[in-house]
Amino acid sequence: MNKILVAASLLLLAGCSITKEPKVSNVDTTNGLIRLSFNQAMMQNAHYDEYTTQGTANKQCQQMGYATAVAYGQPISTCSLISGSVCMNTTITIQYQCRGMALTPTTGTRTW
Repeated sequence: MNKILVAASLLLLAGCSITKEPKVSNVDTTNGLIRLSFNQAMMQNAHYDEYTTQGTANKQCQQMGYATAVAYGQPISTCSLISGSVCMNTTITIQYQCRGMALTPTTGTRTW
């Protein structure tokens, strides 16, 4: 009986944790800021893969002419759906600052 109870509770707890992939939600070209966001439902323990998120931010920065992205500040949690006094859905935003100047290779050939 105890084994069944333990197994059921482990399955219940494992279902609450989920990995999300943040998407680009805002780009501030002037200041070189990239914001990536994902949603977290109530009773979920969502997290993100820092390596994948860093790659997404780097790609966006490179499209704007910067070399790389650096994590900027702490993740920001904002309640995006309220029912009565309970937050049903939270939006998590991760900020990156673009740094450096990307050099584009020249396509011409040199003649000496």
